Amino acid sequence: MSFLISDAWAQVGGDGGSSFLSLLPLVIIFVLFYFLLIRPQQKRAKQHKEMVASVKKGDDVATNGGLVGRVIDLDDNFVTLEIAKDVNVRVQRPSIGQMIPKGSAAGS
Repeated sequence: MSFLISDAWAQVGGDGGSSFLSLLPLVIIFVLFYFLLIRPQQKRAKQHKEMVASVKKGDDVATNGGLVGRVIDLDDNFVTLEIAKDVNVRVQRPSIGQMIPKGSAAGS
């Protein structure tokens, strides 16, 4: 049993680099989170912002809520969509989820 005691004493003593080695897994986890979660999300947010800024009259769009329509009026904060003949809906610009191919909107 004396060999167990000597192992325990050997682990009590440490060198100066052990504190850095104990932080290394935390740093690695942060780097993984950045490249696998944070960076892709920032890229998607930037693409969405550019897409919303490029919307113009006549574009067919789908909102995050599922409405599909043609843009008939724009201002800084809102977009008016024609979702059917003579049925217009006003939505906030950031709620536009995607651009869809021309002619796909029900109001066309």
